[in-house]
Amino acid sequence: MPAANTAQRGRKGMLCAPHQLAAETGAAVLREGGNAVEAMVAAAATIAVVYPHMNGIGGDGFWLIAEPGKPPVAIRACGPAAALATPEFYAAQGDTQIPTRGPRAALTVAGALAGWDLALQHAAQWGSALPRAMLLHDAVLYARAGVAVTRSQAALTAAKWHELQAVPGFAECFAPRHAEGHLPQLGELQVQPRLAASLEQLQRAGFDDFYRGDLARSMAADLAAVGSPLRLADFEAFCAQALSPLSVDLAVGRVFNHPPPTQGVSALAILGIFEQLGVVSDEGFDHVHGLVEATKRAFRWRNAHVGDPACMRADPAAFLAPGSLAHEAAQIDLLRAAPWPEIAQPGDTIWMGAADAQGRVVSYIQSVYWEFGSGLVLAESGVQWQNRGASFSLQAGPNQLAGGRLPFHTLNPALAQLKDGRVIAYGTMGGEGQPQTQAAVFTRHVLGGQDLQAAISAPRWLLGRTWGEDSTTLKLESRFDPALVEQLRAAGHAVQVLGEFEDSMGHAGAVSLAADGSMLGAHDPRADGGAVAA
Repeated sequence: MPAANTAQRGRKGMLCAPHQLAAETGAAVLREGGNAVEAMVAAAATIAVVYPHMNGIGGDGFWLIAEPGKPPVAIRACGPAAALATPEFYAAQGDTQIPTRGPRAALTVAGALAGWDLALQHAAQWGSALPRAMLLHDAVLYARAGVAVTRSQAALTAAKWHELQAVPGFAECFAPRHAEGHLPQLGELQVQPRLAASLEQLQRAGFDDFYRGDLARSMAADLAAVGSPLRLADFEAFCAQALSPLSVDLAVGRVFNHPPPTQGVSALAILGIFEQLGVVSDEGFDHVHGLVEATKRAFRWRNAHVGDPACMRADPAAFLAPGSLAHEAAQIDLLRAAPWPEIAQPGDTIWMGAADAQGRVVSYIQSVYWEFGSGLVLAESGVQWQNRGASFSLQAGPNQLAGGRLPFHTLNPALAQLKDGRVIAYGTMGGEGQPQTQAAVFTRHVLGGQDLQAAISAPRWLLGRTWGEDSTTLKLESRFDPALVEQLRAAGHAVQVLGEFEDSMGHAGAVSLAADGSMLGAHDPRADGGAVAA
């Protein structure tokens, strides 16, 4: 899997996505005079169709929107648990834990569409708006006419077939020839006519139809019919929210991320703790070891405290204060690895970034949680539903299941405003690996001065679980210097060496806007996308 050489450059706009068609869709909107939010909505609609194993309109989304002279705005578009989704509901079904697949895994409202709507309302202050028909045009086209199955979709369909084949609607939608013993292969045409019709309904009626219109009534009826606890009242009660993001001040500038229920606090804490260590970002032992140990400190706090913010007792902003970060850094041994018994959270997602010629920058992440989410594809609408609620616990704690409660989210888009005038949107898919990959890219590019593309393509690490296993090892791509690998082992890290370019290390990307208006865009060779200049 060859890596791209250098970042893409532009001045009129930039769109970065893990599928090339989504990047092209967003860039086309920018060329038509659309702003960064409109370009992102168009790209989000397209990628929901062409990359369904990683995201969809039946999932959630989180936005960071920056414009010149104003503080960034966060939009939280994650749905709560259904009112009927209680520990008693699952006990009555004979469940000792929340199922990860199937109708009872589809227990939270999908928030992504409400986020698109609220983001467009925010952008309306910038001037004339492009019509929804234009923003959703490519998504409808690819759903109806078809799109080639990607390498990662083909691989994950085969790998997860035993979990998903019996889930209502899954095989019919994503493996229509399964009765012949055939699963989709790379390059085969995938069509989704029912999803195309649903997207056309949204073109006509607006995104609110997903929650309080004909589409909402159709989806709620189909969900109830197969045994999901979701009901129409859950849809009608939901709205996305605009929030102030969390931030941490570093020597190079300020970095922003989402507050709980996301793990954004841990992504910020890793960078803050790492800075307190005084490590030079030189790709050596101190760099990798320091970030891994900072990750352990950040994740311990996250695991103990993060859940629905209405139920949390700890203050994430206080955890990110300089004194708190210094205290955490003081617990780190710069030569030895701390024990790491924690079990990681899985998750599959897409991150995309956009910048427009007026200096507005967007960092956006959209997900159905695990690959293909719950696996449930609704009979009439063709919408596949997330399994985000599977991250709830049936036991007491910050993430205990209750009707109307927000689940813990691995999703966390990042954005940095640097003292040199640059604004950088960056992020990745990868569940537990998201904060770790963000830290690798940020420290390599911003602190170490690497080319943006080189920082993304460089070998990465992941502390914790990857696809298909529950190990808590420190996983390294094989392109790391063998001497560094041995240093890490000698320091007490339980090292596992994987392949050269691993999907489990995330599909990272970044868009950078400089003070002079020049733009850079870079994307992960581990994915199927790219960065496209407008």
